[in-house]
Amino acid sequence: MPSHEKIDYIEWPSTDLAATKQFFTDVFQWQFMDYGPEYTAFDSQGMTGGFYQSTHPSLTAHGSALVIFYSDDLEQTLRKITDNSGKIIKPIFSFPGGRRFHFIEPGGNELAVWSDH
Repeated sequence: MPSHEKIDYIEWPSTDLAATKQFFTDVFQWQFMDYGPEYTAFDSQGMTGGFYQSTHPSLTAHGSALVIFYSDDLEQTLRKITDNSGKIIKPIFSFPGGRRFHFIEPGGNELAVWSDH
């Protein structure tokens, strides 16, 4: 149920929708609903959203916001990402409160994963 004036939905570009869908299915067990050949949506992932076909991925170097996942096992999540064609662009590093890494999914978007241990 949407909440008044709260973030409700997020959309990402993808340079390869099929690869993006396969990656998020294999790594995070997401399920998708296609709405034509250039849009796919997901739900039940802490937030609902979708991916649209684009030639411009979301990268922090271009000023994009960074979406960060949480993991109970940072190294295991990193292995799942690299085993499924994700590219690590910032290896695991510590920061006050935890550790994290950044990666690029096959559709070109930069995301991160953090853990408090």
